[in-house]
Amino acid sequence: MALLTEQELHNLAMNIVGKDLESKGFEFLAVNSKLKKDPQFVALKDKILHFVVVRAITFPDNANSYDKDFMQTIKDHAIKFEAKTYYAGVGLGNSNNYQQPLEQGDAYAVIYNGLQEV
Repeated sequence: MALLTEQELHNLAMNIVGKDLESKGFEFLAVNSKLKKDPQFVALKDKILHFVVVRAITFPDNANSYDKDFMQTIKDHAIKFEAKTYYAGVGLGNSNNYQQPLEQGDAYAVIYNGLQEV
């Protein structure tokens, strides 16, 4: 079996966050699933613009931790558009053993605590 690539992990995280946003009534204005292109989602809810940065995180890193300096640059950009800024970290791991990398076809575990406002 082949290991999931960084882009494949990112796409998996994007799907998880995208479904969460949809279920909460967000309307997508732009979606960017390319690595290192931020934010991943520009969405509208209650007439308010939202910028969402998505990151796929693997064991042993903490899905809820983010680079505060980087996120501040996204927030500064969002302010120009009167938008709110969020971080969405998605922890992905091999469901049988978190210490093993994810391979294509493996069952996986997800740690996703929702959007964190920056």
